[in-house]
Amino acid sequence: MTLKIDFEALKTLSPAEIKPIQVLDEQGKVVAPELFPDLSDERLVELFKKMLWSRILDERSTKLNRQGRLGFFAPTAGEEASQIASEFAMQKEDFLLPAYRDVPQLVMHGLPLEKAFLWSRGHVLGNQYPDDLVALPPQIIIGAQYVQAAGVALGLKKKGSPNVAYTYTGDGGTSQGDFYEGINFAGAFQVPAIFVVQNNGYAISVPRTVQTAAKTLAQKGIAAGIPGLQVDGMDALAVYTVMSEARKYSAAGNGPVLIETLTYRFGPHTLSGDDPHRYRTANEENEWLQKDPLIRFRTYLDAKGLWSKEQEEDFTAQVNEEITEAMKKAEQAPKQKISEYLKNVFVETPQALEEQIAKFVAKEEE
Repeated sequence: MTLKIDFEALKTLSPAEIKPIQVLDEQGKVVAPELFPDLSDERLVELFKKMLWSRILDERSTKLNRQGRLGFFAPTAGEEASQIASEFAMQKEDFLLPAYRDVPQLVMHGLPLEKAFLWSRGHVLGNQYPDDLVALPPQIIIGAQYVQAAGVALGLKKKGSPNVAYTYTGDGGTSQGDFYEGINFAGAFQVPAIFVVQNNGYAISVPRTVQTAAKTLAQKGIAAGIPGLQVDGMDALAVYTVMSEARKYSAAGNGPVLIETLTYRFGPHTLSGDDPHRYRTANEENEWLQKDPLIRFRTYLDAKGLWSKEQEEDFTAQVNEEITEAMKKAEQAPKQKISEYLKNVFVETPQALEEQIAKFVAKEEE
């Protein structure tokens, strides 16, 4: 197997040697042709459309939240290259363990959009997945999915599966114990797991430089004996290449990989009260806006004659209609009952809980 990246060499790099991989610069020019992904023109356009879909979903979800029609929502604008291009490199049978900001990848992986809306609204039906969806619901606890991913990957290895488990966390997640336990376990058992750290610079309002003295987050993989690398998280082509190569390496039985994507959330941490203007400067935000992953990729495709303003307008209208229909379905779901929620807590319901369920059922029937 020939790979574009020498993952074995990454296990022993010094922190000073870790540099972000980039394929497209901020002007949409190819700067590393040797790392250009093996994607046809049609697939490149498909990748851009999925990123645009995610940006539109972010905008519509924000409005729906403000209208009181959605519940919890963590904005994703700015992170499309990190989220969508990494998901684009995976297979449907690979096991996804997302965090709460990773709903776009989950929908791309096969979750009906109305289910994602129901999850946001706290409805139990939002956690009932199609049988062929290989994923868990988004993790709310910071970093906990890293331990789960290591365990799932061990299961895949024991079954002789050709697939991998992959998971995401933010830079703040790497300050949690679960992060270290997960990557250490994965390294010790050489399991097929890919750990993605979406470094957007802040754990809510705490700057990354305050969270850890480490120069990079990728180097934390080296301590666990696994390859750790950095990628320009605003560059979709670089993210795709890195994730695709990491998948090949890990699925071939070489063990886990840790990928740090350098990215930025344009909006607040969540829509539950965070105000980024209290801890970020206008200059900093403007600097990152110049790196917008959609503008960079659109410029590249436009220069190749693969994308146009008319295509974007038609696609945008199509996505907005899709979102409207999904929201209608979510709002037509039966009103959630407390008894039904409690029935989903355990596989075998304890007697004490059965008594509570019976009380709620009686009250709900009044």
